[in-house]
Amino acid sequence: MQTEEYSRALFSYVNPEFPEDEVERWVEHRMRRKVIIERADPVAYEAVVHEGALRIRVGDRSAARRQLARVLDMSEISQVSVRVIPFDVDGFGGAGSVMVYAGSVVPELDTVVRDGPNGPVFIDAEAQLNRYRTLFRRVEAVSLDPERSRDFIHGLTKEL
Repeated sequence: MQTEEYSRALFSYVNPEFPEDEVERWVEHRMRRKVIIERADPVAYEAVVHEGALRIRVGDRSAARRQLARVLDMSEISQVSVRVIPFDVDGFGGAGSVMVYAGSVVPELDTVVRDGPNGPVFIDAEAQLNRYRTLFRRVEAVSLDPERSRDFIHGLTKEL
C-alpha cells in the first residue's frame, strides 16, 4: 500500500549504500506487487498496522500525508481490510515486528514472510505456521475494526 515516494524514501534510508538505480529497481518491484489487489480477479488482503508505523515520517510531512491518503484509498476497496493497533491498546507486544501471512484455501500452502537481518525469511513448516496463525489472531483481536481504523487514520492525517 506504499506510494512510490514513500518506498523511495524508505529504501534510500535503509540502504544508504544503494546507488539511485538500485533504489529505483526496489521501488519498481514494490509497486508491481500491488497487482494482486488491483487486477480483475483480486486477492483478499488484510493489513494490520501499528500506530507507530503510521506516525513515522518516511520522507517529509507532505509525503507522510500522501502515504496515509494511499492507505485510506486502499481501505475503501472491497477486498482490502486495514486495521490499526493504537498505542494505547492493552495486550499487544508486537510493535516493530513485521509479518506477512500469505494464506490460501489450501492451508498447507500458506507461507509466512518475516524480515531477517540478511533479508526475508520464508516459513512454511506446519508447526511454525500454527504459531503464526495464533499470533495473527491475537494481533487482529486487539486491533480496531476497519471503520474505526479509517477514522483513526483520518485523525492522523489531520495532525499533519
